[in-house]
Amino acid sequence: MEIISAIIAFLYASTGIIATVGYFPTIRDLIKKIASANINSYVIWTFCSAITFLYALVIVSDLLLEIVTGLNFASCAIILVLSLRLKYRNPS
Repeated sequence: MEIISAIIAFLYASTGIIATVGYFPTIRDLIKKIASANINSYVIWTFCSAITFLYALVIVSDLLLEIVTGLNFASCAIILVLSLRLKYRNPS
């Protein structure tokens, strides 16, 4: 059973890293001033990921979960901030 738990933990950590890498194209586009993110969606996703991250920090207190949810929250927040900066610097 220990090996199964180790495999599941490894896979969980891997999905967190893969999901974070999946945000890079959107972040790159926003840095290049290409509006490629739906702000309304990222407001919701950032809020939800913030709550999930806080739950992991305060309630669960599991380092792996904290890292994965923290990466997700940080990625969503970065995209939201970049999107808002782009929108309000270049109103269309």
